[in-house]
Formats: sequence, C-alpha cells, structure tokens
Amino acid sequence: MNAGRIKAIVIGLGVALGCATGGFADNTTPETAADQAVVTPITAVQGDRGPVTNLPMPRYVSLKANEANVRRGPSLSHRIDWVFQRRDMPLRVVGEYGHWRRVVDREGLGGWVHYSLLSGNRTVIVDEDLLTIRSQPNDTATEVALLELGVVADLGECGPTWCRLRADGYRGWAPKVALFGVDADELRE
Repeated sequence: MNAGRIKAIVIGLGVALGCATGGFADNTTPETAADQAVVTPITAVQGDRGPVTNLPMPRYVSLKANEANVRRGPSLSHRIDWVFQRRDMPLRVVGEYGHWRRVVDREGLGGWVHYSLLSGNRTVIVDEDLLTIRSQPNDTATEVALLELGVVADLGECGPTWCRLRADGYRGWAPKVALFGVDADELRE
C-alpha cells in the first residue's frame, strides 16, 4: 500500500471519528472520545410513529418476562443499569432502535430493553393508595374492591375519564388520573 493511500485512510478515519488532523476539537484524545461516545436515543413526540415498528409513539406496553435487563444503550454490549423485576409492569415506549425499545417506568426511570421482553398486552399500575374500583364508571356506583398502591391490573376499555380494570379476579371501573399506563386523552373499546 502506498503512503498517499494510507494518509487518505487515516484522514478519513479522523473525520469519521470527529477529529481534525491536529487532534480533537475539544482537546480530548481518541481514547477519551471513545469513552464519551453516547448512543443518541431515537425518540418521538406525541402523534409520531416509530421508525422501526411504525406504531404510535409514545405508547404503552407491558413487561413479558419476570426479569428484564435495562441497558444504557441499544445492544448487548451496553452496560446493564438495572433490572426490571415485575412481570406485567406497564412501560412507556419512547424510542426504537432495531430490536431495542427505550422504555420509561412510572417513576421516569428507564433505558433500553430488547423487544422480545415486551408485550402489547395493556396493563396499568395503581398510583393511588386504596383506589376504589366501581361497578359503573361514575363516583356513585357500587364499590367492587379497593386496590392498594402499586397493584398491577389488566386494562380494558377506557372512556374520557374512567377505565375498566381486572385485578385478582375483581373487575370494575377506576378514574384514569389514578393510573399509570394509560394517557389522559386515550380512548379504548
């Protein structure tokens, strides 16, 4: 290989890595630049569609597995930040990259999870302690049960302000404002 071609390859690599021929613009070295490399999440705003699935973004899914590694970036080589350990937990999908989904839990914490660990089955988490579920979607209907804070329930139909839930054999209606896993303007049949 001749010297001119080697120089062109080195310069091309330098440009690809974001450095000028004299070094990096921010005075970092190639080693520290690699350490600082961050995967930019592909996020969408309300009303957009995911670039991979063409499904609405953001959207809710549930955790299919009993445990799911939550990674810093969308690949197995990225560090595991924590582990979700609650089957059927609702999660909000806010980004997509290949087979990976960037998800956020009810506390706003999240990361990248492989799509095979997620399900399209809709669930919610009760965000209010001793939430009364009722036989009809109104405040005066008969009480069916009381659900504790943090209970995961299956989500059924939703009107403008109430959603039908199923939890531990009980079925009833609960106000949307007391649930994580459904948007305030979401209607379901």
